[in-house]
Order: sequence, then C-alpha cells, then structure tokens
Amino acid sequence: MTAYVIVEAEVLDEVRALEYRRLAEPSIARYDGRYVTQAAVPEAVEGTWPASRVMTIVEFPSLERARQWYSSLEYARARAAREGAIDLRLLFTEGRLAEPMPA
Repeated sequence: MTAYVIVEAEVLDEVRALEYRRLAEPSIARYDGRYVTQAAVPEAVEGTWPASRVMTIVEFPSLERARQWYSSLEYARARAAREGAIDLRLLFTEGRLAEPMPA
C-alpha cells in the first residue's frame, strides 16, 4: 500500500538546509520515493498555518520502504546535516481510501 511522509518544517539556516536537501533527495530516490510537493506553503482555508513553515510530501510504494529510507545510512547523513538548520515534524501515513458513508 502506498505510504506518504509528510513534513512540516521551518528553515532556520538556509545554507545548511540546502546541504540537507542535496543529501536527502538522492536518498529518497534510492528507496523508490518521489516528491509529491516540496517546500510548499499551504493555504489554510480552516485553522491557521504558520507563515514561517513549509510542507513537503514524499510518496513511497509502501510503509516498509519509507521506514527503510528513514533508517538508511544515506538519510542518516542528511539528518546529521539538518541538525540545527531545520525544525521539523515528520509523519508517516499509509494512503488509505476512505470507506463510503452508509446511506
């Protein structure tokens, strides 16, 4: 089942954040991931979204593959480069279709 990594982030140091992206992008591709959206500022139509934060969504063929990516040596290097440069929340979810509402 398709899985998604959803990231909410605030860049604290743009130069070091670029190094993180340089390392993260090939690690994602190596584990069959693809960006759905990258560093997007969502439009909050209900509630609020902090202006300083961006959203990235990465799709993987399975939750297992997303977990393999996250625990990989390649991504560990990216995480080390990210330390202190990006404040983030990173979530995993499977892409489940909603059940139809009963009539």
